[in-house]
Amino acid sequence: MDAAQQEATARARELQRSWYGEPLGALFRRLIDDLGLNQARLAAVLGLSAPMLSQLMSGQRAKIGNPAVVQRVQALQELSGQVADGSVSAAEATDRMDEIKKTAGGSVLNNTAQQTSSTGATTVRRVVREIQSLLRSVSDAGDIIDAANTLAPTHPELAEFLRVYGAGRTADAVAHYEAHQS
Repeated sequence: MDAAQQEATARARELQRSWYGEPLGALFRRLIDDLGLNQARLAAVLGLSAPMLSQLMSGQRAKIGNPAVVQRVQALQELSGQVADGSVSAAEATDRMDEIKKTAGGSVLNNTAQQTSSTGATTVRRVVREIQSLLRSVSDAGDIIDAANTLAPTHPELAEFLRVYGAGRTADAVAHYEAHQS
């Protein structure tokens, strides 16, 4: 990347910071991590093409031009906070993302959800969120529950693990984690 491209990217990221509270690359990466998505799924939920999402994340483009997409980003931020605080399970989050995908309208971004959910996380909660994120990056909650049901007759403890971490609430996963520590 030459100096002019670097300058244009830096300028785009600063514009994103002023419009959305932070560069979109950081915001989208947090949504991907918190909601157990990949870039293609995030793009689909937002109603963007994968190349457009990539351009926004990298700073090649500064602005989200479609107000409905802006509203979906805000809705995903709120959902991310609810998943992080344990008030919404992975299965519920999957259903809510399908609803968000269908929404239209316009709004400005509200970055308070990720600020409040990212502060004060305990080490146990972080470990649990990493386990949840890993499981959810491999499969969606419905498939994880199906796998758990298949394993339940012969491996009930493993089935419980899959249900709690792969499709349950964070608070329940924290309790499970703490109960199984020596």
